[in-house]
Amino acid sequence: MKEDLAHLPRELADQFTGPFLRFIRIEAMAGAILLLCVVVALSLANSAWSSQYFALWEIRVGLSLGDIEFSRSLQHWINDGLMTLFFFVVALELKREMILGELRDPRLTMLPLAGALGGMILPVGLYLLLVGEEPSARGWGTVMSTDTAFVIGCLALLGSRVPESLRLFLLALAIFDDIAAILVVAIGYGDALQWTPLALAGLGLAVVAGIGWLGVRSVPLYFAIGIGVWVALDASGIHATLTGVILGLMTPARSWISDDRLHAILNRVVSYPPGKHWSGDTAGRRDLQRAGVAAREALSPIERLEIALHPWIAFAVMPVFALANAGVTIIFDKFDTTLALAVIVAFVVAKPVGIVMLSALAVKLRVANRPEDLPWRTLAAGSILAGIGFTMALFIAGLAFSPDLLGSVKVGILVGSLVSAIAGMLVLICFSGSTRR
Repeated sequence: MKEDLAHLPRELADQFTGPFLRFIRIEAMAGAILLLCVVVALSLANSAWSSQYFALWEIRVGLSLGDIEFSRSLQHWINDGLMTLFFFVVALELKREMILGELRDPRLTMLPLAGALGGMILPVGLYLLLVGEEPSARGWGTVMSTDTAFVIGCLALLGSRVPESLRLFLLALAIFDDIAAILVVAIGYGDALQWTPLALAGLGLAVVAGIGWLGVRSVPLYFAIGIGVWVALDASGIHATLTGVILGLMTPARSWISDDRLHAILNRVVSYPPGKHWSGDTAGRRDLQRAGVAAREALSPIERLEIALHPWIAFAVMPVFALANAGVTIIFDKFDTTLALAVIVAFVVAKPVGIVMLSALAVKLRVANRPEDLPWRTLAAGSILAGIGFTMALFIAGLAFSPDLLGSVKVGILVGSLVSAIAGMLVLICFSGSTRR
């Protein structure tokens, strides 16, 4: 009986929400939903409803006040607005792993960092070699990144066949990739700088740092300031999604309430005998309210925000992004075969080779450590999965290429990602099978 009282009371709705929450916690679901949205987008783009599909994303949404108008297309709001939340969560994950997680050891951090650098440098170099000069060369950033959701989804499907160290390696590598890609977007694919909005954005970030130093913990206040910083960066010529990365890295990683203080506050509440101590302006109610704040603040802001936002990113933001960007009408008389093949080869071949080469070099120079349960052949097989570019590749392609080239690039991204996913999973299955024998 006392054991039952130690849990929150159950309601009828828990019979439905409990299993559903367990269901969506399966990592593979995010990748599965993303894949479904890709199929839907491609089907609509090549169907009788293609004109309505593309027109939907061009609908203007915004505010107007007299001669002042602030509006963007629906696709722009998705790619620049919602994706800011995606990069915010990516930055949270990176900071949490480096301060609270497995990457606290700098030498362990250096392995995925070196792999990420190799997985960016070699694909970009090979892509530029294959496509030659402008206008295709401008899209070199397209082949840099790794799609976190799809990679983790593939690993989740493999289950215990892959070591946990490979999951951590690829997760950290994908996060480093995403951070580098958004910096490339901000610097390489922005407009001419406007210094006044840039100064206002800097002022907003200084305010965030200042009120954080003063101990302000109001999430709505930080959110409001973050919107202001986003608007200022959007007007400055720097890609506004950089706001998410900066604010994510500025988020505190330490909890405000220590374990000792939490226990002391909770003990004060449980010391009350059973009875009505919580009604009215009583010491008991104040102690109970204090316990609620302490329980919330015992988790660091990074962890609280990641827990709150991650399901929305995985099951809302990313699927909507896929629906808005994965659709491409395949018209073979306008298809640039060389460009598509350059993207495919960069992802399928250059990406894993670059990851393995620089990872091996970092270990050889003793600036990085390779976990004992991560043999080189497993790392190499997992690196094939890093060729799944998708999200950031489509994101950068939309900025870098003109409409007449974009279709060919999207086909290259989708084919390269599909080949990398299938090849990586098959090789990992073969390696795990031979290991067991």
